[in-house]
Order: sequence, then structure tokens, then C-alpha cells
Amino acid sequence: MSYPSAKAPTLYFIGVTTTQSSIMRVFPEWVRFLGLGDAVIKGMDFPIHADPEAYIKAVAFIKNDPLCMGALVTTHKLDLYDACKDQFEVVDSHAELMTEVSCISKQGDQLVCGAKDPISAGLSIDGFLPDQFFRRSGGALFCMGAGGSAIAITWHLQQELRGRDNPSYMVISDRLQSRLDHIKQYHRRVGVDIPVDYVLIDSAADNDRILANLPPHSFVINATGLGKDTPGSPVSDRADFPEHSVVWDLNYRGELVFLDQALAQQEARSLQVENGWTYFIHGWTQAIAEVFHITIPTIGVEFDRLSEIAASSGKPG
Repeated sequence: MSYPSAKAPTLYFIGVTTTQSSIMRVFPEWVRFLGLGDAVIKGMDFPIHADPEAYIKAVAFIKNDPLCMGALVTTHKLDLYDACKDQFEVVDSHAELMTEVSCISKQGDQLVCGAKDPISAGLSIDGFLPDQFFRRSGGALFCMGAGGSAIAITWHLQQELRGRDNPSYMVISDRLQSRLDHIKQYHRRVGVDIPVDYVLIDSAADNDRILANLPPHSFVINATGLGKDTPGSPVSDRADFPEHSVVWDLNYRGELVFLDQALAQQEARSLQVENGWTYFIHGWTQAIAEVFHITIPTIGVEFDRLSEIAASSGKPG
């Protein structure tokens, strides 16, 4: 694939179905609010687990085109890093530790590989998870999907700075053994001392069985992309969520089957159900700040205004 030269300062969005993302409507409004002139956004769509050569060509284009400011990466964070790590002159500490790239930016003539998910995931979780949630209840974490978001989430939840407000144990499931091996290797590198089960699954029924064995007051996450990038849900309609749990679908658009399954049990099982909208806000504002070399606060009047703009111009109903 060849890419036409950018005609204005351009932020690229590397994903799967980028034209369907709210950012395509939100970004122009944010540009006006942030004073970014004639900056634009363009999508680069690739199939999941694309040919490494496709990633290499895309990153080379971003690196060499003078009006390409950088990129935000979703879905392809691990695969792109694996294919393109030698193309970056600078790799930030999170990206090096997690072997993923979620943000590509430039410092002069140097291309920078960044991983913003640990920050944006942490901000999102701390915004909705009840204070001392795990410490008070002894609940577990069950994350379906072992990609970049799962790595970021587990990194945040095992931090000592949380003051022992950590899951009693973690279960990570995925259909790909390579993804499970990757997150397991990462946990070994950083010295995670919380018990973790890495479960290779074949079907939603396997996740159903894990759900059934979780204690009450657990944290259940759909980090698979199912319901957004591809149809379906990681659990079946027969799944029972553990009582008094927090259920988080990282998706905010698409079919949102998993979100609907949790909402259907919300009252009966006393669930707190969250979608991925705040994660979307934090992820994009972190990347925009990095790419355009500006400061965007994570709380306060300016952040609240950015959230309001996004909700009014792009939030799905």
C-alpha cells in the first residue's frame, strides 16, 4: 500500500474500523478548542494480525513524511511493535517494558515509540472503581483478552502505590497461546506477586466457566475487541456475572453485546457496569498531547470541557 503525502499536519489513527470511531467527529472540535490550527486526522485500517510488512510500510511513511505528526495505535499495539521496533530511535520506558506501541510521535528527526495505555487505563479505572474495592472485598480480576490493554490494566492494578488495594488473584484468558505467553513473560519481568492464571480458551463457554468460579466483588473486563472490531461477545448469554462486581467493556461503540449482557443482570446481581468511553477520552488526549507537544490536564476545567465536547460531537447514543 502507498500513502499520499499529507497536505496538513496529520495525526494518523492505526486501527481496524477507524471510520466508525467517534474520534473522526471529535478530533476537529478538539483541534479548534486546543488551538491546533489546520491539523487533521486520517485512519489507517489493517486486518487483525496483519502482515508485518504492512506495519513497516505505514511506520516508514509516518517517519518520513514531514507533515505526519504521529499516530495513535489501537488493536495492533503488540504486532506493530514487534514488526517495527527497529524503526524507532526512541522507545519510552512503558513501551520497552510492555513491548507495545500505542502512540507514535516525533522529536525533531527522531521517531518515538510510546505506550500510553498504562496511564490512560489507570486514569479510567481510578475514575470509576470504588475506593479500596479489592482490599475491602477480596475480589479477583478476570480479564478476557491478553493484548496490550490487558498488559496495561494488570500493570496498574498490581502497583504497590495502590496501598494493597490489589486483586486477590487474576485470571487472563485468550484464544491465542502466543498472547498468553507474552503477558506471562511481561508479568515475570516486572515481578508481579499476585497469583495469576493464564487460560487458553476455545469458546465463550470456557469464559462462562471462569465467571462462575469468581468470588463476589470481582472486576470483570472485556478486552477482546469482540463487540467492536469483530462481532459477538467473549461470554455466552448463559453466563452469570459474580454478584456485586464491576463489569467493564473496553468498547464504547459497535454491537456492545458484552455490555448488554452485563446490563441485563445489573439489577439482579448488583453490578456496576462501565463502558469504554472514559478510556477513549484519556487514550486520545494522552496521545494528542504527546504528538502535538502540548499539555492536556487529566482532571479539571480543561479536561472536563474536552469531555463535554467529545460527548456532544461524537458519543454514541
